[in-house]
Amino acid sequence: MRISSFEQKSLWTAVVVMIIYLSPLFILGQDAHIRVHDNLDSNIVWYKVLIQSGEWFGSISAVIPQVINGLQRNAMGTEFSGIVVLHAFFPAMAAYAWSQTITRVFAFLGMYLLLKDHLVPDSDATWIRVGVALTFALTPFWPSGMLSTLGQPLALWAFLNIRKGSWTWKEWFIIIALPFYSSLVLGFFFFQTAIALVWVWDTIMNKRWNLPFLGSVFLMGLVYLAIEYRLLASLVITNTPTNRNEFVSSRLNVWQCARLTVKNFIFGHHHVGTVHTWIILPLMVLTVYFCIVNQQWRKDSTSRLFIILFVLNVALSTWYAFWFHTVWQPLKEQFELLTTFNFARFHFLRPLVIYMGFAAGCVLLWRKGGSKGRLLTKLAVAGQIILLFAYNEEIMYRSANKPSFRQFYAEEQFQEIGEYIGEPKASYRVASIGLHPAIAQYNGFYTLDTYNNFYSLSYKHTFREIIAKELDKSKKLKTYFDTWGGRCYLFVAELGKKYDYSKTSKKQIRNLELNTDVFKKLGGKYIFSSVPIRNASSNRLLLRKTFNHEHSAWKVYLYEVK
Repeated sequence: MRISSFEQKSLWTAVVVMIIYLSPLFILGQDAHIRVHDNLDSNIVWYKVLIQSGEWFGSISAVIPQVINGLQRNAMGTEFSGIVVLHAFFPAMAAYAWSQTITRVFAFLGMYLLLKDHLVPDSDATWIRVGVALTFALTPFWPSGMLSTLGQPLALWAFLNIRKGSWTWKEWFIIIALPFYSSLVLGFFFFQTAIALVWVWDTIMNKRWNLPFLGSVFLMGLVYLAIEYRLLASLVITNTPTNRNEFVSSRLNVWQCARLTVKNFIFGHHHVGTVHTWIILPLMVLTVYFCIVNQQWRKDSTSRLFIILFVLNVALSTWYAFWFHTVWQPLKEQFELLTTFNFARFHFLRPLVIYMGFAAGCVLLWRKGGSKGRLLTKLAVAGQIILLFAYNEEIMYRSANKPSFRQFYAEEQFQEIGEYIGEPKASYRVASIGLHPAIAQYNGFYTLDTYNNFYSLSYKHTFREIIAKELDKSKKLKTYFDTWGGRCYLFVAELGKKYDYSKTSKKQIRNLELNTDVFKKLGGKYIFSSVPIRNASSNRLLLRKTFNHEHSAWKVYLYEVK
């Protein structure tokens, strides 16, 4: 389809909007505000530690001494990930900014191509094609997932072209290249499963094998398996127990699962943010009513596709919620893979499904709703763009009074701490209280605590001895650590699940009970605490000095274990 001059102008307008959206990351640099959860507290540090460890291309059996006295190299993910490459060649904040740019550009391109060629070919529907593609590209995705969810429209465009036999070298290049900037477990395993089911459906209905289509599915799968060989080795091949072996996720009854289904359907999940609640969902419900009342679903393929997408959306939320039902627990205990791999993440298909449904709903209102339908469509798309700007990281996290990148990692402050200690960092171990261990790791300290996808189960059990009395004081913390343990932290019952007490906090710890003997046996010598410990001496802790810095969000109390 030839692109009209209006559509070209619309595309350039979308580019300008994305530049404005991304500009705080480049203009503010380390003073920018970005997501903390599963980002600053983990992934960004993992890339930095991995690159600096010298084990970027380490063997399957390699370890990283800086973390928990030797974290398995495999826990840091594949060396062939594009985001790791960015962090190898750029400072952490610059790498983050470029990763955001790459992901959003290809999210826009993929959704635009998918809509233009397969869902919204109407010559007068530029507003929908460009507008919905732009809204999809502005969604608050999980940063380290890269194109795991936002790349699915581009992959679907390629697969659908191959499916109907209208492919060129571009489709095959996309299928091979996407795995290098996405994750199998954070999106594409579930996407690949869905595409494979489409092939099975086609084979049954058409009674013929579409070999190029089948070949494309296998090709992407093989590329992922080659890239993610460390994951395969860690979760499938190796017999070494990890903290994931103790995961207990199926604890909900039917009523709790039903509530979670509704919650997920209406509000979504923070790992795959869709911001669909206030504009997209009402429009989709209105369109469902329109299709049913007018029996529109009987008359055209777009209506049927819209209904299918809406039902699939409900089904994905239902699957997500009921994966945590107690009925699964016996099976999860019998089959280890059901515990170590999160099959609930089929709901990671929802961003694709929701925004395709948004586009299909807009098309139906555009075609059949008259002037009011077209006005409603324009208002919905424009409103969604404005709404998504409110979810821009700089706006959202600054208004929530979260620390900036610079304030979070507090490099100058921790440099002062290192200089004050005056010993080679590799010669002692530290842990943190009221602070994410990632901060110490980012600044080169060797930590006994960490946040990682998986690590040695034996280490988890040993570390637990340090915090056993604190866990006994809090059922919530005990369940959190014992049935998950991804955060191997110095939990304190008085602090709960809060790890970011700022320097303005008045919080104090009055009854800390740590097993400092085990702490010392693991090599621990210092504890960084963001709050004062009033009974430090009863834990054989000596306050050496308090550190404050204008560019830091924290006041750090340096305790030495005697």
